[in-house]
Amino acid sequence: MESNYSNGALIRRLLGLSWRYRAGCARVFTYQIILLATGLGGLGLTGLGIDYVRHELQPTAKPPHWPFHLVPPADWPRMRVLWAIAGVILVLALVRTVLNYLYSVAVAELMESHVVVDIRTQVYDKLQRLSFRFFDANASGSIINRVTGDSRAVANFLNQVLIQGVIMVLSLLAYLGFMLLINVRLTLMCLATTPFLWLLSAVFSRTVQPEYMRNRDLSDDMILTLAETVQGIQTIKGFAREPEQNAKFEARNRAVMDQQESIFWKVSLFVPTIGFFTQVNIFILLAYGGHLVVKGELPIGTGMVVLAGVLQQFSAQITSFAQIANTAQQSLTGARRVFEVLDSPVEIYSALNAAHLERAKGAVRFDHVTFGYSKGEPVLEEVDFEVPAGECIAILGPTGAGKSTLLSLIPRFYEPSHGRVLIDETDVRQLDLDDLRRQIGLVFQESFLFSNTVAANIAFGHPSATREQIERAATIAAAHEFILQLPQGYDTLLREGGKDLSGGQRQRLAIARAILLDPSILLLDDPTAAVDPQTEHEILQAIDNAMRGRTTFIVAHRLSTLRRARRVIVLEHGRVVQVGRHEELMGREGHYRLAISLQLAGDDGGPAIMGDIRSVET
Repeated sequence: MESNYSNGALIRRLLGLSWRYRAGCARVFTYQIILLATGLGGLGLTGLGIDYVRHELQPTAKPPHWPFHLVPPADWPRMRVLWAIAGVILVLALVRTVLNYLYSVAVAELMESHVVVDIRTQVYDKLQRLSFRFFDANASGSIINRVTGDSRAVANFLNQVLIQGVIMVLSLLAYLGFMLLINVRLTLMCLATTPFLWLLSAVFSRTVQPEYMRNRDLSDDMILTLAETVQGIQTIKGFAREPEQNAKFEARNRAVMDQQESIFWKVSLFVPTIGFFTQVNIFILLAYGGHLVVKGELPIGTGMVVLAGVLQQFSAQITSFAQIANTAQQSLTGARRVFEVLDSPVEIYSALNAAHLERAKGAVRFDHVTFGYSKGEPVLEEVDFEVPAGECIAILGPTGAGKSTLLSLIPRFYEPSHGRVLIDETDVRQLDLDDLRRQIGLVFQESFLFSNTVAANIAFGHPSATREQIERAATIAAAHEFILQLPQGYDTLLREGGKDLSGGQRQRLAIARAILLDPSILLLDDPTAAVDPQTEHEILQAIDNAMRGRTTFIVAHRLSTLRRARRVIVLEHGRVVQVGRHEELMGREGHYRLAISLQLAGDDGGPAIMGDIRSVET
């Protein structure tokens, strides 16, 4: 997935996203402004106390400057004045404690309860609407990483870049104004290194951005390896490949670590360099500020001490710019990847004037359909046939002939490059997408079950179904009896993928799930592949029940399944090469007769192939 987002475009879009949460941001900024004011107030009062003590000890020293002309009564003892100053400082400290708590709660609530959840929900929702092409083109590790890590990186822009950046700017302006009020010349001298800090930060940002992009790609590879290990653990153990998989994961994990170390070294050099320049400011303050104090041009408390404290705060904010710049690069990298998902075109959608389909008769026609996953590489070419409502069609062909692809065009998982797929003589592209898919029941070769109850899995496509409807569907699918034998019957909670069930049981639940919708069209993608004869018999019994009154497409290779079809369509290299009943095709030279002959030879040991063929034909 290529990116065409510039940093400027990303920042503008992130600012637009942040505007949605302006109320929460305003609350956070309000707390921070009050914290800033109380912090400066406490620091100023500390300097005032020092100046007051000095004047009382040295009456010849310059008297303290009382803020807002709030001079204490002349008859107050010295200690009462000091206690008053200390008391106000304590009150401000308590106010700051409460405000810091409220600020932390407000930030956490804004980030965790709103921003992160909203962004992940948006990305997940978009993934639900993207076509299979998107998932074909992107590894599962990359997709998972975009929903989890990259979504949080985008959310971090609001908190650790935008909010902290605004706070930094407000703080710098407040500190600058406060210092200028104390002494303009000394302030300008102390801040002479600031332009170098901005220049250094700009160079740093340009340097680390490609590093973060590379780091996300390496993280995708690591997550993909982990996901494949979890999904393929039986294969790994079956072939005793644990050491090799450990080495593979370790290599990818180390690649992420090495990349992070590269970023770490750059950040580790940047942060102390920023810190060095801020300490230069303190050196200037002590050297020139001390000179002014000795000459009597600068008070030691509200001048030298307060200025030193404010300058430290100013330097801390400048130093925080390094962290903000670092987080900004991570956020831009994550935002780029998140927006790539959000901006991916939804290729399959309902037209504005889409026709609603209450109940289809089930007639299906492929009108000179051509389709390819990649441009110029067709998987299906000029496929043209018609299936009347209620007819059962079997599809046979070698691996890669396009059988599953053909089925996927009926519910519009993909769009044909040329030609049309019609249901009841209406192009499926003119039908409401949800209505279309509710007319179609699907059973795949490896049917997926969710970590939920048996009843919930059967009712997945029809959540409002009653228990009676669920049990009726299970009975039709020949699943009711084995379900009752489970520990909690229909309320038994299945493990991930339904691994606590046999292959035949999973398939029968999938058939029940499909027919609960009472679809007009049933698509069965090789449902009896790789099962034993007894399991095949159970599944075929369920299929026989499910096919009644429905247009059915069965991708199949076994004679027991093929003979259930009224007609067989034979595909080779994406083209229809044969169409006919079993008996007709057995009387012709071609792929069908060869496939059945080989199957019979395999079943009977091959002593009399032609005799078996003749017996089948009769």
